[in-house]
Amino acid sequence: MGVAVITTTGTRTEQGRRTGASTGAAKRVRRPAGRPAPSVPAKRPLPAGLPREWYESHNRRLKAMRLAIALLDTGVYHPANASNRRIRTTAERIGIHPPSDTTCRMVRSLIHDAD
Repeated sequence: MGVAVITTTGTRTEQGRRTGASTGAAKRVRRPAGRPAPSVPAKRPLPAGLPREWYESHNRRLKAMRLAIALLDTGVYHPANASNRRIRTTAERIGIHPPSDTTCRMVRSLIHDAD
């Protein structure tokens, strides 16, 4: 496992001069050996050649999962409390397009499974 390297550029002082960037060289800071970098799974492209319905249902499942997580974070733990209106309001709050009725049903089924 390699050591993560963080590159920083110069900063401004009170007088407005740039420090560290005037030579064009960037400072390198090494992460301490005892603290490994968090592992983030690499994003992979979706497989090509599948029917359009597969991609639509895949994206619908992802959207429903994001909405279910957001609702659980706000304290909605039971499907009866997750009306279409509340789900669509949550979607607006987290910045995604309003879900369809089918996606709202899927969100409720995901919340129900969490019981």
